[in-house]
Amino acid sequence: MPKLVVTNREGETSEIEVEDGLTVMEAVRDNGFDELLALCGGCCSCATCHVYVDPAFKDKLPEMSEDEDDLLESSDHRNETSRLSCQIPLTQELSGMKVTISPED
Repeated sequence: MPKLVVTNREGETSEIEVEDGLTVMEAVRDNGFDELLALCGGCCSCATCHVYVDPAFKDKLPEMSEDEDDLLESSDHRNETSRLSCQIPLTQELSGMKVTISPED
């Protein structure tokens, strides 16, 4: 099972184990991080699952789609490591990845 290291908005970090194939959004939401709203349920139609991804994993992530890029453009908190967590399926290759939940827009 892949491991994911999540830092919430208060700066508290937790390591969680995740089933292969779940997205980062599903893993975070299902492990009690209520601040990750994920209002669209993973359809890539909002930006309420915005996270910052450890730059060490950038080259292992799927390419960002135009829709994801457009949604992140609407965030006041976008930076070079921003991704929508619903667009990142967890695999063993991503085990140990660190994500930080972005501030709420």
